[in-house]
Amino acid sequence: MPHIPLPAQLPGITGLLEYRLDTAQPIRELTQILLRGESTLSQGERELIAALVSARNCTNFCEAAHSKAADLLLGNDETAHAVKHDIETAPVSEKMKALLQIAALAQKNGKDVTPGAVARAREAGATDREIHDTVLITGLFCLYNKYVDGLASVTPTDPAYYQMLGERITSRGYVRPPGGYQIQTH
Repeated sequence: MPHIPLPAQLPGITGLLEYRLDTAQPIRELTQILLRGESTLSQGERELIAALVSARNCTNFCEAAHSKAADLLLGNDETAHAVKHDIETAPVSEKMKALLQIAALAQKNGKDVTPGAVARAREAGATDREIHDTVLITGLFCLYNKYVDGLASVTPTDPAYYQMLGERITSRGYVRPPGGYQIQTH
């Protein structure tokens, strides 16, 4: 049960963002820029970072939502699972393995990101902006994960909910629709 009154039909981060629209707006805008804006990383690759960080933070709502978004964007159900299980054997490029390792380090502690980890990413072809955005996405999802878990937001267990949410994320991004959300849980 959430620690504050939240709309039951809007589980996870959605209800929290609807609770404070003034604070939600800049968070949504940053998320839209980082996960859907111009980037040399694909949208699916950026969702993998969000899914990995959320999995390592044990935030089930965010992990399920961003894993499903990554699955839909990448066109398979295996990559996100493989990344969360073992980055080094996952079916992603060497550049993505290096960036995902940076995300894993930053998720634990920003100071754990070493010059060696950054050098590995650069040697694999990562740009400074890709390294920057990986760390920023990681920080943003640590914020989201703490927000969702710290206020005990509702986490649906029905996989159909996350299918619907993944489709919403991939089709409309992270911008609030005019008039808000009319989502019903299953």
